[in-house]
Amino acid sequence: MKAKYLIMSIAMLSVTVGCTDLNVDIKSQYTSFPDNDRAIEAKAASAYYYMRGPIGRNYNQAQTLSSDEATTFSFNGSDYYDQGQRIHFALHSWNADDALIGYYDDAVAGITTCNKLITELGGADADATASLRAMRAYYHWVLMDSYGDTPILDHSLAETEAVDRSPRADVAKWIESELLAVLDKLPKNVDASTYGKPTRWMAEALLTKLYLNWAVYTCGDVTKYTPTIPNEKLNACVKICDDIIASGKFDLSDDFLKKFYPDNDYQIKDFIYAMPFDPDIDPGMTYARFWTHRSGNKTFYGVDLPNSVGGCIAMNPEFVDKYCLKGDERNESFVGGPLFVRDPSTYKATTIPWMIDGKQVTLTKTITLDKLDETMPVDNTAHGGRSQGYRSIKFYMDLSLTKSQERRQGNDVPIFRYADILLEKAEAIMRGATATNGDTPASLMNQIRVYVHAPSVVGTPTLDDLLDERAREFADENWRRNDLIRFGKFEDDWGYKHIINPSAKTQLFRRIFPIPTATLKTNTNWKQNPEY
Repeated sequence: MKAKYLIMSIAMLSVTVGCTDLNVDIKSQYTSFPDNDRAIEAKAASAYYYMRGPIGRNYNQAQTLSSDEATTFSFNGSDYYDQGQRIHFALHSWNADDALIGYYDDAVAGITTCNKLITELGGADADATASLRAMRAYYHWVLMDSYGDTPILDHSLAETEAVDRSPRADVAKWIESELLAVLDKLPKNVDASTYGKPTRWMAEALLTKLYLNWAVYTCGDVTKYTPTIPNEKLNACVKICDDIIASGKFDLSDDFLKKFYPDNDYQIKDFIYAMPFDPDIDPGMTYARFWTHRSGNKTFYGVDLPNSVGGCIAMNPEFVDKYCLKGDERNESFVGGPLFVRDPSTYKATTIPWMIDGKQVTLTKTITLDKLDETMPVDNTAHGGRSQGYRSIKFYMDLSLTKSQERRQGNDVPIFRYADILLEKAEAIMRGATATNGDTPASLMNQIRVYVHAPSVVGTPTLDDLLDERAREFADENWRRNDLIRFGKFEDDWGYKHIINPSAKTQLFRRIFPIPTATLKTNTNWKQNPEY
């Protein structure tokens, strides 16, 4: 069992979520803020994990299913249809009432808590609040990336205070200014004491994402963005990447699959910032539940699972085809074809066939619907619809705990990785940044290829080559939607999207999500995003 970072319950705050009016009493109960590190850390800890629930489910599914990584379906048109809350994303037909986009309030609650603690701990200029400002910037980035125009909540709101949404470009510039202002105040050490908390390297990794997507965020109208729009921040992106590389704090020494196993933790040298999970004290992570076979309670992962495992998410065949490199360890992050019982100690397949009703289960790469409509129906038989589509096993279940903890997982989810820094630098150079330190896109990509034991890049890679590399490296890590939008491929054809919803080809406004209906009801001065 890995040693998890325990959040003291006394440090948890109760906040009102669901709006940016936020009727929260901002008056501190303290006449002075604690001046010892332990007390400050106990108070600040509550602010870092408001995205834990969404990262563990809704945010993850919104990012993954809206991309080409995966599709979802229902069984017989009803079982796991769930009002289309997942299917709408696979078809690019989501609306403001769909549950998966409801993480708006989680991010706002995180910001509200950060603001409250910043006030209590001495204000924005205090060294003790630097990590809180970095986390607040991250929450703003989540809102800006997902929903476009976003209120800049840089202070605790008075009871009757309302705030308007700021243009997306202004939010991006504010996030940049916040991160740059706190860089030198943030901790630089990388160990158990800083795991899951903002550090200088976490803030810099967020800056690289901001800079690489700068043209997306500042173009004004999301429907007008094209990858040919100049990006003035590419050299800045390379500079920050170089600072992270030169730190020597991170490397690619971890085996690819092992870094996502249930015992991943601060020892993973690739993790710049990760969201900690634990089935008992820090629950909410449920990735494997939806990727398993619908009959997965019959030892799909080497252990009996509780009922209702899900089993309604599978890889798009087009995405499976990207795993085409011989010897690539990333090819083992999904299963397809004949299935075998997994060894609970190694997580590897045994030679024992996984049988249902006397027949070995075989997953097909192709997915064939019973009929072409919004319910995306497949038949509900073990060797029929339930066995369609390859399944990700990247975030493998903790076999010793999953059954007793009712499907909750302990796998920590990386937000920023060192591997991403290498590929971001490669992309920035390919898009026009000045190369530094003798690095080339090929040499940077080959650092990835070497650690996963894949063939080296030969010649000069293209942007499409790099995008495919990102697909293999970061599948199910919540970056594919972001990548596809930046590369101008978010509206491309995959799965059943264009067959069932032909308008998905032209609905460029879906590059951002609608503001959830509940949030608009509270913030009556706001307007919904255009065309929703």
